[in-house]
Amino acid sequence: MSDLDASLDWLDALTWDKDGLITSIAQDAASGRVLMCAWMNRDALRETVASGNAVYWSRSRQRLWRKGEESGHGQKVISIRADCDGDVLLLSIDQVGGIACHTGRESCFFLELQGQRWVPVDPVLKDPKEIYKK
Repeated sequence: MSDLDASLDWLDALTWDKDGLITSIAQDAASGRVLMCAWMNRDALRETVASGNAVYWSRSRQRLWRKGEESGHGQKVISIRADCDGDVLLLSIDQVGGIACHTGRESCFFLELQGQRWVPVDPVLKDPKEIYKK
C-alpha cells in the first residue's frame, strides 16, 4: 500500500506485517519526546481505542501487554496517528509517573552513540527493583 486508503474500515486501512503487527511509537504529548516503540496487533489497537490507555502486543510473552500493568506507569492516549503508508502508528500520550522504560528512565531511547560505543545519557529516575516488585 503506498497510501493509507481512508475508504476502508479503520483497521483494514492499516498495513499489518506478516505476524499481524504494526509498529507503534509513544510520544509524550507535552514535551514531544519519543518515549518508546512497541508493537500492536488488532486486539491491542482496538482495546487502546476503547479504553483510552495504551495496550501493546508483547512478542516475548505472546500476549497483550497493558502498559503499566506491573509498573503502574501506564499511558493515557491523547491521539493516535498513522503515517502515510499506514504501517506505523504514533501515539501521543500522557506518561503516568514520568517513566516509560523498564530501566526506570523517562524514555527507552537513553543510549547515545558516542564514537563506536552506546553510552547511557539519561538518568535512572527510579530503580527498576522498586518498580517491579515480584
